[in-house]
Amino acid sequence: MKKDIANREDLLILMAEFYKKLLADNSISYLFTDIAKIDLAHHLPVLVDFWDSILFQSNTYQKNAMQPHMVLHQKSPLQKHHFDTWLNYFTATVDELFEGEKAFLAKERARSIATVMHIKTIQHS
Repeated sequence: MKKDIANREDLLILMAEFYKKLLADNSISYLFTDIAKIDLAHHLPVLVDFWDSILFQSNTYQKNAMQPHMVLHQKSPLQKHHFDTWLNYFTATVDELFEGEKAFLAKERARSIATVMHIKTIQHS
């Protein structure tokens, strides 16, 4: 039996594995590497803060998560398949590593985030 997501260390493991998958997929990796030009060493702790706030109400993430995605969308339009790919890799990575209440919540929140971001990018196209 796998353990549940319990802390920031678990979130860091989750995000690192998740981004390995995303960055290995050419259908989406270019958004991170060529368009957004993320520095993964800088980006991973921000992602951990975001998910820590969502799953554990830590209040570690104080930014507007939508804003950088809207900027990215202006540079290279985000399509439904991008959100679907992101969500599929996220869900698969959670399922590979964890199970339990927080793991379920993470997948449910990811589904909501992907849906809302897709709707908002369509509205601003």
